[in-house]
Amino acid sequence: MSNKLYTLDAEVRANLGTGASRRLRHADKVPAILYGAGKEAVALTLEHSKVLKAQEDEGFYAHILTLNIGGESVEAILKDVQRHPYKPKITHLDFQRVDPSHKLHTKVPVHFINEDKATKGGNVIAHHVTEIEIVCLPKNLPEFVEIDMAKVAVGQTVHLSDVKLPAGVVSVELAKGADHDQAVVTLNAPKGGASEEAAAE
Repeated sequence: MSNKLYTLDAEVRANLGTGASRRLRHADKVPAILYGAGKEAVALTLEHSKVLKAQEDEGFYAHILTLNIGGESVEAILKDVQRHPYKPKITHLDFQRVDPSHKLHTKVPVHFINEDKATKGGNVIAHHVTEIEIVCLPKNLPEFVEIDMAKVAVGQTVHLSDVKLPAGVVSVELAKGADHDQAVVTLNAPKGGASEEAAAE
C-alpha cells in the first residue's frame, strides 16, 4: 500500500432527513455516514469541493482514508458513492471504520500494464473486470492489483487464479470454489488474423 495519505475534514451533523441533505448540497456540502467497527453510525458533513478533488485520484477508492471529526482522527474506507445523474456532483458518501484487527471486505482496481506491447500487430484486449473483490487485514490492503499484458499469450484468458495477490490478500470469488474462477482479461488475435485462419483450416 502506498504511504500517500488521504485526509478529509468532516463535521458531525444533527439535522437529518431529505430536506436537510438537500440544504447541505446547496451549500456545497456532502452528507455522509460513518459506520462499522462495532460502533454507532455517525452522520457527517464534508466539503464538496475537497471531496470532488480527492476522488479524482483512483487511490481515493482503495486507500485507507483519515477523517478528521471534531479533532479526532478516524481511519475508514469508502464503501459507496452516490452521484447526481448528470451533474459533476457527489450527493452522498458511505464510510466504514477500519479496525486494525478485523479484516476488510472491499474491492481494489486492476491495472493492466504493457498494453501497447500486447496489442502490437492488431491484437485486441478484452477486459472482463476492472476490479477484484478481496478480503484482508487493513495493513495488507493493496492500492491496486497489476497484470502485465506483455506476458499474456495471444488467445489466452487470464483468470482470477492467475492473478498474483499480495501476501494476506484473498479473492472473495476464488474462496467460493474453483467454479468461481472468473475471467479477468483476454488477449485476442486481430479479426481474420493468423490464429483465426489456422483454426479455420
